[in-house]
Amino acid sequence: MGGLRCVDGSYLTVTPVACTDSVGTPYEITLELHRDGTPYGTVGERCGWLLARLARGVDEARAGRGEARAWPDPDDRFPDEEPDSELFSFRYRTRSGVVGGGELRCWLRTIPIWMPDRGRRGEWRLTRRAYVEAWGATGVGMRAVLTSAELSVFVRGLVDEAEGCLGVRDLCRNPVGGPGRGERR
Repeated sequence: MGGLRCVDGSYLTVTPVACTDSVGTPYEITLELHRDGTPYGTVGERCGWLLARLARGVDEARAGRGEARAWPDPDDRFPDEEPDSELFSFRYRTRSGVVGGGELRCWLRTIPIWMPDRGRRGEWRLTRRAYVEAWGATGVGMRAVLTSAELSVFVRGLVDEAEGCLGVRDLCRNPVGGPGRGERR
């Protein structure tokens, strides 16, 4: 069960729950959201392989692979190099395709911070942060602001728990519900 302390002081709990087929075999996950222990929404039907891919991407970016090495601080390194881009967006959908009942999304934001120097000089320093936002069925939102290290811990925790729910060892390499449903173990 992954959790985040939000900027308003509330606590968002995200729990992967196995989706099962008609014979009860788990094949993917959905995420249950709770705000301070109260049910908040259910989102992300079949999102396990997306989370696994994001976890791998954040780890690679933090290690300085690809264009992420342009950011000197590993906490500013994320897998997407667009200035303000979305890393994921999970919504609740009914069978008829109607959206409602919750949303969990993560987008990157580049933030300039003035770093004063001694005297009158200084310089702008750019930082990047992941904004994880959750919206419940009532329309009340929550937001947590994370470094890439904090996002890595959060997403890796969700992936590890999802692997336990699904009975796979490496969701990144063995996507149960990804394209083509992958191999089961």
